Amino acid sequence: MAKGAYPEALTRVIRAIAKWPGVGEKTATRMALYLLRAPEGEARELVEAIKELKEKIKFCRRCFAFADQELCPICADPGRTQGQILVVADPGDLLPIERTGWFSGYYHVLGGLISPLEGVKPEDLRIRELEERIKSEGIEEVILALNPTMEGEVTTTYLSEQLKPLGVKVSRIAYGLPMGGDIKYIDQQTLKEALGHRVET
Repeated sequence: MAKGAYPEALTRVIRAIAKWPGVGEKTATRMALYLLRAPEGEARELVEAIKELKEKIKFCRRCFAFADQELCPICADPGRTQGQILVVADPGDLLPIERTGWFSGYYHVLGGLISPLEGVKPEDLRIRELEERIKSEGIEEVILALNPTMEGEVTTTYLSEQLKPLGVKVSRIAYGLPMGGDIKYIDQQTLKEALGHRVET
């Protein structure tokens, strides 16, 4: 951005928006200019929504997905299928799977993937909490729905070895997903096929 092209207050907003994933300087500028021209009520509504997001959203105490109560809406739903847990790396991976309508059990969010290069070890993830849930909730099957990357493969292999001795069936989603892909950005049909054709590890 050319120095002095916009007033400092506008430049600060553009810089802040440009930090968001997938948003470059041009898009950030368009968004900031839109906010500048928008009715004051609309801008205030956005400010309040962001403030509420930061104040109220936390992790579910059971599965570690996003929640605004002690339990997320899925864990609080007694109508979900008992005995199955689907494991994802990140809370953002949960929503596209839920949208397929295929899975009706419960989830568990690891909080990342094992990555020796980045210094992420098994003890840095919520694996112990997963093992506790398997023992206390009468879980019969754990479905691993991790990104098909090197880190995802390492984590899948590790979890399979750790969980099978607990007497639980461990399966993984099939590779309808491209290697190196990210679950958040996969189309629903591909994701649905991958879930339907999972294989035991």
